Amino acid sequence: MKKTNQMKKIIYAFAAIAFLSFAQSCKKDSEFLDKQPTSTLPIDAVWKDPNLVLTVVGDLYDRYPDYQTIEAWWTFAVFDEGFASASGDYFRHQNLEYGYDAWRYWDMGVYGYIRDLNMFIKRGQESTALKAEDRDRFLAEARFIRAGVYFEMVKAMGGVPLITTVLDYNYSGDPSYLQFPRAKETEIYDFVISELEAVKTILPDNPTVQSRATKAAALAMESRAALYAGSIAKYSNSQLSLPGGEVGISSGLANAYFTKSLAAAKEIIDGGKYSLYKKNPNLSENFAALFTDKGSNPEVIFAKDFKLKTNKVHGFTIDNQPRSSAEEAQGGRLNPSLNLVQSFEKLDNTYASMASVDGSGNPVYYSGITDIFAGRDARLAGTVILPGTQFKGKTVDIWAGYQLADGSIVTGDNFGQNKTNVLPGNAGSVQVVGADGPVDGLEFSAQSGFYVRKYLDPATGSGQIGTRSDVWWIRYRYAEVLLNAAEAAFELGDPTTAANYIKQVRDRAGLTVALTPAEITFDRIVHERKVELAFEGHELWDMKRWRLADKVWNGNNMSAADFINANNIGSATRTSTQVFGLWPYKYYNPGNANHLKYIFKVIKPSRVTAAHRFRIGNYYSSIGQDVLNGNPKIVRNPNQ
Repeated sequence: MKKTNQMKKIIYAFAAIAFLSFAQSCKKDSEFLDKQPTSTLPIDAVWKDPNLVLTVVGDLYDRYPDYQTIEAWWTFAVFDEGFASASGDYFRHQNLEYGYDAWRYWDMGVYGYIRDLNMFIKRGQESTALKAEDRDRFLAEARFIRAGVYFEMVKAMGGVPLITTVLDYNYSGDPSYLQFPRAKETEIYDFVISELEAVKTILPDNPTVQSRATKAAALAMESRAALYAGSIAKYSNSQLSLPGGEVGISSGLANAYFTKSLAAAKEIIDGGKYSLYKKNPNLSENFAALFTDKGSNPEVIFAKDFKLKTNKVHGFTIDNQPRSSAEEAQGGRLNPSLNLVQSFEKLDNTYASMASVDGSGNPVYYSGITDIFAGRDARLAGTVILPGTQFKGKTVDIWAGYQLADGSIVTGDNFGQNKTNVLPGNAGSVQVVGADGPVDGLEFSAQSGFYVRKYLDPATGSGQIGTRSDVWWIRYRYAEVLLNAAEAAFELGDPTTAANYIKQVRDRAGLTVALTPAEITFDRIVHERKVELAFEGHELWDMKRWRLADKVWNGNNMSAADFINANNIGSATRTSTQVFGLWPYKYYNPGNANHLKYIFKVIKPSRVTAAHRFRIGNYYSSIGQDVLNGNPKIVRNPNQ
């Protein structure tokens, strides 16, 4: 009987159990050859015990794909959300072009994963030993995971071969019967949607189940997948299509997909079992806690969980904690960009640059270092550690130095550096730069002027190598469902419904002046997802499906002027090709009314040397030559 490699991994883990089962004395010689092997358990034996099946399911969940994740912080520095403040990652800001294989998801063992899922489904369907309700749930989970894998593939590649049965080679020397052409892009989306519809009523309808598939998880994935398909249908063009439909979706199908997206989202919303996280009256702290609170969190629908007790942990907090208060001598690698920070609007629903200068170009002086950020969307401080704010009860020390009255700068080249006799009238030793920087080119310092807050674990020990963090990675949450519903309703010509759904998300962020239906525009839809879902792995896929990526990441260089008195912050097509930052300085001019107040300067880190360019050919990742060589029925993606 054939077994997959992953099945074997699970089976080997139970070898000791099998051995003990047969460690009985005085067996007859005739019974010896009837013994079960002690090194493996047959697949049939696995399917007799729900606990063993659950172990296999756990492995299948653990292999679920995520392009961006807290287990790989650097993936959030690939676009414009953040700067990689680590010397080995500066290249991410020095490469002019995205590669054609940048988000390829085909030739990395994915069909081995699909085979394992198909094998699991086949064996489960053949099994008669388990209770029907247990077996059906396991099978529904495997179909949910398989739908998720195909969703990830179609997002990156377009149509791919759709394999839903176990394929075995017959060693005849002719593999042609195993060669399948690419399905149409629509066929993959339709498969994903139909599978999720089929399993949603089999899966538990239980909001306390958050790391396994549930009815709401299926509906959330369905809503997202249908929304993506609808967007591609509406916003694509002839440059992004193939004659056989492997890439491209007819515009005539857009509304049908938007209707499915809205219906799936409404089924979750109207079910009343999920809600926005609202435990903390401090709205910024509340937003940050949403991602770390695993106790009765009503917003989380489906997450990859981690557990300290089983040593299933990750190092996101170690890698990104503020350097000055780090529990280990490291951190600060992911610096949010001014591009992102400036996107968070003011509480009166207007967009505005961070006011570093007045209308005449003169510096604006602030008594407190956080004052420049006052009156903004609460999600800003819940997503980003701003200068002068706190993490784990310690104030983050981000300031770039002193500016003297003559405009010269006094600063240092290391964390919290002290210098003697550098300030006029002061011969003593003074600190000349923040303990967190920023220092240009100094890795782990806040080179953009900011540290990331979202997903940082506030628990003691989470920043230690010997402990690390068990904060979960949230794949689907209720706020996204509301935004899906809002976007789908808007695309279907119902801005009133869209405004109602967006209002709930914005109210939590302190934006209490509701947008009117007339104010719900495509730009608003794009903006709301950008600020709500930052550092959650949505940016690339949203820009791709809206066909905005080549416009936003257009290869054009940027300058500080793009961030000073900018009038197009809320535009969906605003260029964002290079990461900029905002550095606070202390103004030193004894006797002046502004002495020791803060001024801010828009800067571009020196390691940012090239502008990102997203080409038309990047909308679908290239197909590896090994795949093309091995299957003559596969056609290339367009523009490649």
